[in-house]
Amino acid sequence: MNSNSEKLDQEFPSYQTQLKSFILRITADKQLSEDIVQDAYIKAVDKIESFRGESSLKTWVFSIAANLAKDKLRSKKQWPEEVLDVCKKAALGNREFFEEAMAIRHSSPQGEFEIKEHIAFCFTCIGKTLPIEQQLCVLLKEVYQFRTKEVAQILGISEAMVKHHLHLGRTKMTTIFEKRCSIINKKGMCHQCTELNAIFNPKQNAQEELTKIKMAKDAENLDKEKLFDLRADIVNGIDPFESNAAELQLHHLEHNRKVMEQYIEKAEKN
Repeated sequence: MNSNSEKLDQEFPSYQTQLKSFILRITADKQLSEDIVQDAYIKAVDKIESFRGESSLKTWVFSIAANLAKDKLRSKKQWPEEVLDVCKKAALGNREFFEEAMAIRHSSPQGEFEIKEHIAFCFTCIGKTLPIEQQLCVLLKEVYQFRTKEVAQILGISEAMVKHHLHLGRTKMTTIFEKRCSIINKKGMCHQCTELNAIFNPKQNAQEELTKIKMAKDAENLDKEKLFDLRADIVNGIDPFESNAAELQLHHLEHNRKVMEQYIEKAEKN
């Protein structure tokens, strides 16, 4: 075993969780994300002799995983901006979905509902409205905090192109959040955080919970760019597989993914 192989074995567990959450937020598919991370590790082991040290091993492994994810998503369409409306309507008409969600809420140690978790969930869904290159740049730079040079290495593009994708991605997501999110814009049409909190935590005051979240508490005093950064910080701080709300939020995400696949397929036929 050469030194790079030993280093890969030693280092991979330290960022495996981060890699898996990154792929989940690209694919919105729990099983697929787990498969891609496993395949990325196997490919990294097989190709370790080709690693030349021009980047960190972590950056190299993220590049392998990102390319595998892009291959899987190549035929998939990006989600429409009205994703939250469409999925909410589908959920309200699906009694089984709410029965399953309530069962998770009452029986699972990962069945809590927290508004900050839903903010992260919403970030994932809105991120899926971007072209894949923009989505990758936003996640890698703003959530996983890779430097611009490292994002360029992961995606195999120039730093200038990373900045271009990043600007477009941030602008589109910020515009959607500003129009829709009632936490930030009091005229926003989306109240899902507080609506769901009322369903899953009927005795809890949603407004009191919001005051614990810096983004919501300081919304009126911060510009749009800073608010976006605070959203990204919330996402960065949540492991979607291991948090107290993981099972409940993964159940919601699986529902949204299936609804979007059906919605896009129907739209293409019409």
